Amino acid sequence: MKLISWNVNGVRSALGKGLPDYLASEKPEILCLQETKARPEQVQLPLEFGGYHSFWNSAEKPGYSGVAVFTREEPLNVRMGMGIDYHDKEGRVLTLEYPDFFLVNVYTPNSQDELRRLPYRMEWDEAFRLYLNALEKSGKPVIFCGDLNVAHEEIDIARPKENRKSAGFSDQERAGFGLLLGSGFHDSFRHFYPDKKDAYSWWSLRGGARARNVGWRIDYFGASKGIIGSMKDAAIHPHVTGSDHCPVVLTLG
Repeated sequence: MKLISWNVNGVRSALGKGLPDYLASEKPEILCLQETKARPEQVQLPLEFGGYHSFWNSAEKPGYSGVAVFTREEPLNVRMGMGIDYHDKEGRVLTLEYPDFFLVNVYTPNSQDELRRLPYRMEWDEAFRLYLNALEKSGKPVIFCGDLNVAHEEIDIARPKENRKSAGFSDQERAGFGLLLGSGFHDSFRHFYPDKKDAYSWWSLRGGARARNVGWRIDYFGASKGIIGSMKDAAIHPHVTGSDHCPVVLTLG
């Protein structure tokens, strides 16, 4: 069972930059997209999406944020947001319940330049962690995936010293992600590749960063303990262009 997560930086743009071909090549059971920047009625999906059920959570603000999930198996239940009005206006969380697990697609808020949105980001991190913990306590393991907008450790970023106070690598954001993992979740990529360097999922559009692989690993599949035994592999696909992010993959057996 292959699950793919990709921040496409605008789904309408990505459809013209290789997304259909990638979907046809990889044939995932579940595809999670972030930063869709569209409502479903604004998007004409090509034939490659014909075998999937689609679910969208779009932001109230047009052309902003948003997540979507395309799944071959129809889920038992679908939930938009975390059930907190304060956090749910930007279309950042979409939860699908399957017989054996919950899947949560997330696009975490960016702390922005000079960390001006960091206080809100830290509130979000706590709310999201508590949301995942509550799902797990309901009796099924949880898989979360998406753009978490944080490089957790120095190995997850090309230039850690220069970015110590940058959005996505502040001490507070890294600690917040550490609390999430410490509450019972596992970073699937590090589970398989604890020491792998130069493995990134996002690159700045400036200065030829992608060509030089000056990147950040900020896109994840996380899993609760009950999923670990079913995980067969985790991967990053930096060769796939079409966005400033690349897809990340989790394979279950």
